[in-house]
Amino acid sequence: MTTKRGLITDSFKVVKKKKRERKQEKSPTPPPPRTENVADTVQQEALQKLRDFDLELRFGPCTGISRLQRWERAELHGLDPPEEIRELLLKAPADPEYSLSLWSEYPL
Repeated sequence: MTTKRGLITDSFKVVKKKKRERKQEKSPTPPPPRTENVADTVQQEALQKLRDFDLELRFGPCTGISRLQRWERAELHGLDPPEEIRELLLKAPADPEYSLSLWSEYPL
């Protein structure tokens, strides 16, 4: 007596799936064109150097005085502030973004 062993597919109805249309593969979107020019980059680097100068404690406190006054005071006391900072400050003496310290917006 041989028993016929049924397959699982004998018990369930076979359903054929429709072939899906092949989706178009999306190409990665290119990055937006850089609108930042070299002058903006140079200015941002200069402002970062000035902020770093403000945070350098060895040149004394920076509240209540301009960056150039602080640089001159540090020079007077022999603390050897970077000459590059003085040059940056003299390029734009009227620009408050350059002349005022990082903490100038806070009241004393």
